[in-house]
This record gives sequence, C-alpha cells and structure tokens, in this order.
Amino acid sequence: MGSKEKRRQDGLGRDVIELLAPARDLECGIAAIDHGADAVYIGAPQFSARKAAGNSVEEIERLADYAHLFGARVHVALNTLLFDNEVERAKEIAWRVYEAGADVLIVQDMALLGEGMPPIELHASTQCDNRTAEKVLFWQSVGLRQVVLARELSLKEIEDIAKRTTVRLETFVHGALCVSYSGQCFMSYCAGGRSANRGECAQPCRLPYRLLDNKGNVLEKERYLLSLKDNNQSGNLGRLLDAGVSSFKIEGRLKDATYVSNITLYYRRLLDGLLRERGGLRRLSVGETVASFDADPHKSFNRGFSDYFAGGRREGIWQPGTPKSVGEPIGTVASASDRRVEIEGGAALHNGDGLCFFQHGVDLIGGSTVNSVSGKNVVLQSKIALRKGDKVFRNHDIEFDKAVARSQTRRTIGAKMTVELSGPTEMTLTIEDEEGVLSKSTATVQPGEARNQEAAMAQMERQMTKTGQTHLRIEDVGIAPSARGVFVTASELNAVRRDAIARHEETRRSLHRPTPVVREEAASAQYVKAKLLRQDNVLNNAARSFYERHGAETAEWGYERQPDNEGQLVMTTRHCILFSTGRCLKKAPSGASAMPLELVGANGSFRVETDCKECIMKIYRG
Repeated sequence: MGSKEKRRQDGLGRDVIELLAPARDLECGIAAIDHGADAVYIGAPQFSARKAAGNSVEEIERLADYAHLFGARVHVALNTLLFDNEVERAKEIAWRVYEAGADVLIVQDMALLGEGMPPIELHASTQCDNRTAEKVLFWQSVGLRQVVLARELSLKEIEDIAKRTTVRLETFVHGALCVSYSGQCFMSYCAGGRSANRGECAQPCRLPYRLLDNKGNVLEKERYLLSLKDNNQSGNLGRLLDAGVSSFKIEGRLKDATYVSNITLYYRRLLDGLLRERGGLRRLSVGETVASFDADPHKSFNRGFSDYFAGGRREGIWQPGTPKSVGEPIGTVASASDRRVEIEGGAALHNGDGLCFFQHGVDLIGGSTVNSVSGKNVVLQSKIALRKGDKVFRNHDIEFDKAVARSQTRRTIGAKMTVELSGPTEMTLTIEDEEGVLSKSTATVQPGEARNQEAAMAQMERQMTKTGQTHLRIEDVGIAPSARGVFVTASELNAVRRDAIARHEETRRSLHRPTPVVREEAASAQYVKAKLLRQDNVLNNAARSFYERHGAETAEWGYERQPDNEGQLVMTTRHCILFSTGRCLKKAPSGASAMPLELVGANGSFRVETDCKECIMKIYRG
C-alpha cells in the first residue's frame, strides 16, 4: 500500500496542515480552492449553522470533484441541533453528501453519532463548546477525527489541550467573532424565536444597548456594547502551529467570492512561508496559485481587527461604534464643507469608493460613497456633518475589487511528462506530478520520419507543454529514444496531450476520493458532565441516548424544547463590558455594589452578572 493510500485510510495526523476556507456556494468553493485552500466547508441542503447558506447535493458533488483534483477536501456542515422528527432526514442528507464525495461532516447534534450514519469522517463543530482538554479528549474517545476549538482560547490554552490529546485541532484564524462561546448563545432564540443553534441567529450582539446599574443609572449610552472586532490571527500563525493546531479556519460562509479569494490567498502565502521554515510539517493539498493581485485583509469586510484572547485578556477587542464594516484607516479630515471633504493621508481614492468617518476614532459619524476625487479633495454622495480631525476609513476599495475580479487566478500542479512510441502507430505519454501521482495514456498516431530531428523534438516539447486552461503545469518533457527520430503533426500531438492530461486529472480525482471511515466509539468514555441542563443543547431522544451511554443524565431539554425561558442564562461570554469600559471589578471591587447590571435594547432588557473568578460575563433574559 502506498503512503497516500495509507494516509487516506488511517486519517490525517497533526503534521498535515490544512487551510480551511468558507464556501457560501459552489462559486465561492471553487474560488477558495483556486486561491489556495486545502479544504473548504460548505452548508448541507438543510441543518447547517447558516440556514441562509444551504447547498444542493449536486453542487457539493461538483465542488468535491474539483477539490479532489488538488488533493483538497470538502467539509459539509450538518451542525444544527435537531428535533426528533428531523433526525432521520439529517441522516438521509448525510448519506447523500457522502455518496456525492464529501470528505467530512461537521456535527453538533450527537444524534448523528448513532446508528444509520454513512462511514464518513466526523468533526466536532465549534458549536459543541470545545474549550477544555476534557471535552476535546471525550470527542477523541468517541471517534471524532477533528475538533473545532472555541475562538476564545489563548495560545497557552490551545497548547495545553494539544499536549493532552492526539485528535486534530482546528481553530478560527480570521473573520467575524461570536461574542458568546459558540453553542452557548440563546439570546436570539429567547428574544425573538430565532435559534442560533438551529442556524437562524438574528445577531442580537450587533444591536445597540444601554448599560444601567442596579439603581437605573446609565453607565454607558446606547452603543454596540456586545459587538466585537473581527478575528485576525495572521501574526500568530507560527505560534498556533507550535501550539499544535493543524487546521486554520477562515470564517465567512455568508461572504462572497471576492472576500473568500482575497482572505484565502492572504493566509495561503503566510502559511506557505511558515511551512518552508519548519521541518516535519506538510500542507494537505498540492498546487501553485498564481494571482495578479496582492491579497490584503483590510480591503475586505472587517469591523477592525484584534487577535482576541490569543495572548490573554487585553483591551481593544470590541467595536462599540458600529457593527458594520470599517475597512482600512486612510487618514483624517483636514476640512469639510457641505459634501466636500479634504482628507489628509496617503491613500489614492477613486470614484465609487466607500468611506466612513469616526469621531475620536470610535463613534461612527456616517458613511458615503465617493462621487469624485481631485487630489486630497473628495466629493461625497451623502452630506455628513464632519469636523477637522475626524478619522477616515475606506470600507470599499472599488479598484481592489476590480483587480480581484480581473485576476484570472489559476491553480496548477507541476508535472513532468515522458513521450515514447510504444508501437508503430502508438504514442504513450507518462505523467508524474509533484505529488508523485503517475498515469499513462496511449493513443494512435501516424508518425513519419523526421527530416530535422532537432526541429521535430522541439515541436514535440512545445506542443506537450501547451496545457491551456487545464490544471497541470508541464515543467519537463522527456522524449524517449523511440520518439526522437519521428515526426508527428501538431494536431495529433495536441490530441494525445489532451487525452493524457484528462486521464491524469481523473487519476488524481480517483486517488483523493474519500474511503470509508469507521468511527470507533469507546464504551468506557465518560462525558464531562454527569447532569445535562438546558444549556447543554439536547433536543432529541437519540442525542439523549448517546449521552446516557456515556454516563450523563439529561435533566433538562434544551432551550428550544422549553415552554418558558424567562430569567434563564442566554449568553456566556469572555468579553466583559466592565473591563472594556475601565470598570473591571478586580481592579475596583467597590463597583460590585452596582451589580447586577442591565442591558436595555430594542429586543428587551437583560440582566448582566460577572464571574470574576472565571473572568467571564453572563447575560440572563429579563
């Protein structure tokens, strides 16, 4: 058995590094692969944590076929909680996407670890609230091959988990941040009936709130107190590799192809540089991506960036001024009159750019499209009351988006080809690519004697390297002695080459199609809790049976099966409003007399309590 076959059957180790990109649809998935993703994750037709981003089985099949050409993989998100009457339908979908060629299912509901599932690799969704080594070790013991870690973990916490486990670890490195621990946010459901754990989050964390003390005094005016900046771990990739992370995940299954292309290419370049420096690690897929634009995360949708809790608790992780895209800082307002603004800075602006303006760099004043530009002077489409010194950001760079769209980005696999005459009228092409995949193709030709052997060989080499829009890059052509004294027409050579490349691409797809994965569930594995409450997200009897056979009693059904959730915990978050506003109770314990606090917004009022020992904030309904 070859090494590639063995890897496919035994599963990937931590030494295989994966850049995992989002796919809203087939177009985004192909863009992700073209721009260097080793894997993509895409929503199933139903029951994915982004209900608005479901995809047909046919689209998933086409994406898997494309990904497997490069040795890349397709993860299908089937990661919502299920009611009893949905479990069988979810299993049917699991079988269909498995038969379509998907490599992985990402799951949250443990009903999908029961009988009747296809032999497909299963990963624990971040919705499983994977923030401790004990939880990760449990998923490992019941046969899950990869665990998506909580976004809130520090590098030290990730390293500690890696030391105590052997399962592959996946972490988010870029994109929007849920303010709550994933799987532990019930605010959307309790305040409006849309369950985040069932793919319908209404994003209440992006709404404005006032913060009051227990006497009704306003501590913070109406601002976006739960809205975080976006995640950007690009400066920590090396430390994440050293900590034991194998899969680097970009958030964004609702983002468009331009976003996916830009961010994927950016992280591809960074990871490639790190892998060249480190021995013992390799990337999952193969192929070189050539693009004509320079990737820049500031050019795509972002609310400003932080590396969250990677280095521990720190200031500057939230964006209370706006929940919308901020983009890149480009300067300050020098003067403003009506819709005319003079901007001090060095950025070249263009008609159609989007600008937004902040007072003191924090509170959003407004935004507008650029109508015209003359040097530092800009005419805005909308009138905004601006003052000297206001900060200017560009959240839509129209020329950059055009450059991404114009970039005929191609991903190609390096290969060498050998040409020989294997019979009087038979030409055989042997192709071996950079991964060591070998294929042979034989076709009928009508060779004649070459009048000029060197010219005939030069033509043969030239025609064999014309790979056009295929995904092979022929870097070397070897001509066997049997083919050196003959002349073959260019049209025949082209036909032979096309057939050989098509055959080689199919060989590659066949090699990388997933093989059955048998999940082994240790009967002795004990779940991390003895009693499951509503926040433990059990909604069906099959999931309850799973936890019971691993020593846990389901004392309460999940929120979505409760008749009343008034007064219940609706969010658990490591983001602390008190810390972010300079009121940390650890530094000023006297502030505890103002507790509990109250958040008041258009969607109701919520009680806020802090657990200073665990350094977390808890929010309750009513």
